[in-house]
Parts: sequence; structure tokens; C-alpha cells
Amino acid sequence: MLKALKPHSRVIATTLVTLGLLAFASGCEKLKARDALNKGVQAYKATKYEEAARKFKDAIDADPTFEVARLYLATSYMSQWIPGADSPENKALAKKAEDEFMIVLKNDPKNKLATESIASMRYNQANAFPNLEDKLRVMDDAKVWYAKLVEIDPTNAKAYYSLGVINWSKWYPNYKQAREKAGMRQEDPGPIKDKKIREQLKADYLPLVEEGIKNLSKAVELDKVYDDAMAYLNLLIRERADLADNVETYKQDIATADNWVAKALEAKKIKAAELEKKSKGIVNKP
Repeated sequence: MLKALKPHSRVIATTLVTLGLLAFASGCEKLKARDALNKGVQAYKATKYEEAARKFKDAIDADPTFEVARLYLATSYMSQWIPGADSPENKALAKKAEDEFMIVLKNDPKNKLATESIASMRYNQANAFPNLEDKLRVMDDAKVWYAKLVEIDPTNAKAYYSLGVINWSKWYPNYKQAREKAGMRQEDPGPIKDKKIREQLKADYLPLVEEGIKNLSKAVELDKVYDDAMAYLNLLIRERADLADNVETYKQDIATADNWVAKALEAKKIKAAELEKKSKGIVNKP
């Protein structure tokens, strides 16, 4: 015959049963979350983004700590968002995506995907503005996010490229305006003839240009066939030539820019050849 449990023993037994039930319930919720995630991924791959978002939200409701599901949910919102579209629904999608990414970053400040996604959203938002002032303001924010991405992932060539393009976007309108003010046509060779205009442009923007060249060069260092980065290197170096104090320095920069044009064309050929090999099922062995 079993002995009756002592009061203290009964408390322990009750606690163990309760913990067991909680663990079972928790396990069930996690299985439910995993199932919802898998269904969401299937919908996402089929480009059914609204359905995917619902499934990912179900996964998060079942397990609020499910970071992967939250990243998928944010990405589903972002995939439906159209940069520049002014409807309330579209703006709501952008906010939902950003809110979910920010929750991820609150728990994991160095999450690469969330950081890169917000940087990309900011950049696309900036480019959608018709007004230059608004465009540059949001570009500054995108630059902050891409700089964070570089800290998290120093080998991210796209992040360095984006930083370089942002610098060019901030510099070019002022460069164009300065040439026009100096009475120069687009096809006129440099340097900018008006010394006062040239020196002011150099004082205000040369550090920005040099920073852009540095970031684009890093992108090419990380990706030897990054033809888009090479194209922007050509632009920045060619435009920097107009700030030169003498014709010799101007010609050196123009020659360097021409070299980047040639490298970009060669990189395009290499990438096209690799793409053709892949389409034919030919894979290079390491």
C-alpha cells in the first residue's frame, strides 16, 4: 500500500506536474509556430506575399520569440511595398516592415538582414522623392544604416557600393550646378575655369568625393567583377578631375577614369560568360 505524501512532498509533486504541463504546452506552441512558418515560406516562394504574411504572423503569435518568423514577416511586408507609391495602404506596408525589423534589431542589434533591409528601404524611399532636398535628407539616413551594415559585415561589397553611390548622389547636383555657373557646357573639358567656383566646390565637396571613391574601391576589392562600382568610380574620378589645380592632374584623373570604364566593360564580359556557362550547366571546379 502506497504511503500518503507529506505536505511538502505534495507541493513538489504538484509543481513538477505543473511544470510538465507548461513544458508540454510550450512545446505544442513551438510546433504550431514551426508549422505556420513552413506554410508561410511556401506561400512566400509562390509570391503569395499577403498569405505568407498571415502565416508568419500566426507563427509569431504562437511564439513571440521566433526571430526567423519575424524576419520573414517583415520581408513579406517589404516585398509588397512599392517605393514612391503614395497610397495609405502602401505607406502602412512600409511601416509594418520597418516596425518588425526594428523589433528584431532591439533583440539582436547586429542582425545583418534587418540592418540591410532598412538601409535598402531608406535608399529606395530617397530615390522616390521628386524633391532634391527630401531625397538628400533620406539619403543621409540610408547612409547611416549602410555604415552600420559595414560595421556588422565588413566584407559586404554591396554596402560599400551603396555608400559610394550615396556620396555621388549628394555631390553630383552641386558639381553640375558649379559647371553651369562657370559657363561650361557638358562637353567642355576641365578643370573648372573659374578658380573661385572651383575652390569653393573643392572646399565643400572634395572630402565627400574622396570618401565615395574610397568606398567604391573597397567594393571592387571585395568583388573583382563589380562593374556597377567600377562605373561609379569612373564618374567620381572623372568629376574630381574638374577640381584639379592644373591640366596635368586633370589629365591623370581622366586617364584613371577611362581605365575604370575599360575594367567595367571587361567585368561585364566576364559575368556574361559565367552566366552563359551556368545556363548550359557548366560549373567551374574550384
